[in-house]
Amino acid sequence: MSRNQIILLFLLSIFFGLAAVFVARQWMARQIQPQTEVEVVEREPVIVAALEIPAGVVIEEQHITQKLLEKDWRGENQYIDSSELIGKVAHSTIYPGEILIKQQISSKGEGATLAVLIPEDKRAVTIRVNDVIGVAGFLLPGNRVDVLGTVKYGKNSASTATVLKDIRVLAVDQTARTSENKPVIVRAVTLEVEPSQAEKLLTAQTRGDIHLTLRNPQALKKEKKAVRRYAPSVTIIKGTETSKVKVRD
Repeated sequence: MSRNQIILLFLLSIFFGLAAVFVARQWMARQIQPQTEVEVVEREPVIVAALEIPAGVVIEEQHITQKLLEKDWRGENQYIDSSELIGKVAHSTIYPGEILIKQQISSKGEGATLAVLIPEDKRAVTIRVNDVIGVAGFLLPGNRVDVLGTVKYGKNSASTATVLKDIRVLAVDQTARTSENKPVIVRAVTLEVEPSQAEKLLTAQTRGDIHLTLRNPQALKKEKKAVRRYAPSVTIIKGTETSKVKVRD
């Protein structure tokens, strides 16, 4: 074998050796490289509040916007089309970014504003008032009042009694919601009462004058405990016979 052949074989062995090292390093790099899995999250549009929607307000386009929500978080009671909400009324206050659900919105045919604020077991009764009866204009929606009835028996004889206690004011005149705290002279006040209370209120109104007294909203309700009275008894002995008799006041 000539010298040139030996040199050629030596160079070829170096080349193949380097190639083998390169291939081995590439294979090892692929083995230790972490595998990343990309999770595909499906999202669907839902309707959320773009700004605060007070209870009793008719929903308009500027009140709502659309947002993408993960499909797993979607519910049947959520809205996906804004046209289903326009013109309806909010039952309760909805805050910005909150997802609108069907329980918060009035259904078709329920009316607007005041009607949706009345609980199922309550009724709304409107009575006419003047500036004095309306607590000099300081009566606002959401206040709580006592209703007093005055019956006149003559020019110098009259009696006043509390007809209803702790009654919520639904509206003053035609205002069911207001952010103002200024006195407003009103001509009518709408009260939230039970059916039996409505009968009592209207009966008192026909008998005489109705007045309203404003309550402190922070006042705690104290439950009246029933007091049991026990009548004393006296034992009467007649010969061999005994009997007990209760003594009454």
